Amino acid sequence: MKRSILMLAMFFTLSTAFTSCREVNEEEDEMEMEGEEMEREMEGEMQEMDDDMDNVGEDIEDAANDAGDAVENAANETGDAVEDAANEVEEEVEGDDDY
Repeated sequence: MKRSILMLAMFFTLSTAFTSCREVNEEEDEMEMEGEEMEREMEGEMQEMDDDMDNVGEDIEDAANDAGDAVENAANETGDAVEDAANEVEEEVEGDDDY
């Protein structure tokens, strides 16, 4: 009788140990899957941020080019206005003015 009780107790102990180990493995697998999912999400976010930074760089470059073009156009217009004014003064001095 003692042997059968001890055998049942040992069987219960071993089955409990195996069951508890299996639950830990399932939890570890679940945590590993969640970690991999988070890693994929982080990689996606990093890629989006990298793309955004590239777009910002391109926008800054475009704005700088536009500003340079505006300055160049303003300088050309100013030069043309000065040249026209100089021609008018020269015509006035020479007496060739239409007025």
